[in-house]
Amino acid sequence: MAVSGLRSGGLPLIHHHHHNLRFPPSFAKLNFLRSSSKKKGFTLFARYAQARDLFSSRRFQDGMEELPKLVEDIVQTSLNTGPRGVLRLAQGVQAFIGVGQEWLTDVSKSTNSSAGLPTEMQLGLLSPFYLRRLFERMGATYIKLGQFIASAPTLFPPEYVQEFQNCFDRAPPVPFEEIESILRKELGKPLESVYEYIDPTPIASASIAQVHGARLKGSREDVVIKVLKPGIEDILVADLNFVYVVARILEFLSPEIGRASLVGIVQDIRESMLEEVDFYKEAANIEAFRRYLEAMGLTGDATAPKVYQYCSTRKVLTMQRLYGVPLTDLDSISSLVSNPETSLITALNVWFGSLLACESFHADVHAGNLWLLRDGRIGFLDFGIVGRISPKTWAAMEVFLGSIAIEDYDSMASALIEMGATNKDVDAKAFARDLEKVFASIKASIELDTEIVVATTSGTDTNATAVAANIVVDERQMNALFLDVVRVSESYGLKFPREFALLLKQLLYFDRYTRLLAPNLNMLRDQRISIASNRRSRYRDNF
Repeated sequence: MAVSGLRSGGLPLIHHHHHNLRFPPSFAKLNFLRSSSKKKGFTLFARYAQARDLFSSRRFQDGMEELPKLVEDIVQTSLNTGPRGVLRLAQGVQAFIGVGQEWLTDVSKSTNSSAGLPTEMQLGLLSPFYLRRLFERMGATYIKLGQFIASAPTLFPPEYVQEFQNCFDRAPPVPFEEIESILRKELGKPLESVYEYIDPTPIASASIAQVHGARLKGSREDVVIKVLKPGIEDILVADLNFVYVVARILEFLSPEIGRASLVGIVQDIRESMLEEVDFYKEAANIEAFRRYLEAMGLTGDATAPKVYQYCSTRKVLTMQRLYGVPLTDLDSISSLVSNPETSLITALNVWFGSLLACESFHADVHAGNLWLLRDGRIGFLDFGIVGRISPKTWAAMEVFLGSIAIEDYDSMASALIEMGATNKDVDAKAFARDLEKVFASIKASIELDTEIVVATTSGTDTNATAVAANIVVDERQMNALFLDVVRVSESYGLKFPREFALLLKQLLYFDRYTRLLAPNLNMLRDQRISIASNRRSRYRDNF
């Protein structure tokens, strides 16, 4: 797997033939997923033997000491869940049956072919594809859990991280009558006294919330109303309690899992999800970003929607409606601005600046959340997912990004060692050589998907055109690049903070916009783009 560098604005194609690379133990554990049923039987026997060892000598004594606490946790969690758990269990069974039927249908098709049953189907609902489908059917909690898996390659097997990149958050809309009822209850006043008009057809409907267009009473400003779907908090509590109990049992049965801090990971997921359903926190994230823009003198370049606090609550968020187009809509962008590249550079500078100059950074800059507005500014939308990065991590990240641009593998290795947590000495030279092999394998790739970009040039001959070939990198391949870097790093005992994954994910989004809007731009080396980390002091000086 490798990179062609960022010289032409694109991240590299991935080539999955690894030569003499050292892979981490977690990668080796995946081998049983691809093996025959006989090997699976051996693996299951080995697991049984490990479980049997639990009841021997010291492990048995430790287990017995921990058992009362485990039982207490399970009982308390069950009491906290209450009747909600029974309902979710029934919904879970229904989802399981539905995906099971999909699997059986696919199996029947495969058994009729000469190729036989694919390896993935032999895993049933535990395969990455069918597990993702099950998560999507289970709704909000599991969709968010799937998105967490996709953003945490240091915690989960690469096949699952890759597949869960496709975990879509979409859900049927709640009837408008229910939305009106929620609004009346939350705002505590007649809707006619707040809004002149609410569009009954939703703009968007996801697993957690639904968005409607509206107009404010009096000021007649256009707004959007984000409404938490009914019962979603009960579902989250029931689901997260179930996941917590499973994690506690697994840690009890396997000290190895305990050392990986599975319960701690589950608690992090719980905190992140509950933050997403508290619109007070999203409103605070938006206001912090708007303060950053104001303090840095960037309000003429970019904006985030104004929050109307008097008609917002923990379950309702009323915001200024912004009009524009996603950064992937090249035709519409060209009709709004004469130079799309300038708009992209603005978006990059604003986002990079927020990493340290703002209290948090936008951690979900997909095309639906990053727009070019009608007035030419960049609009940042939906601050439900944000990240926070320490100066130390960002300093290492800067070196890492710079080393990619110039293919300096020694610096790249040093930056990754600085960023990752490890309890052993790392051979930096060997690590750099392995990283170079990963990045160099792009040159061995035979199949390059090429897009021809045609641009009219100015000159005496008005029919003259300049033709440039731009390598198109599929988003799945870009994610594979990141996964391979992480995989090799893990073989040296390195574990990265989740912020590293969040940052890389956003850079992959920006790389996609670069290939569309400015194919000759190198976003890491262009002097017009500032990735400097000296902005925090400027921000603080304004307060």
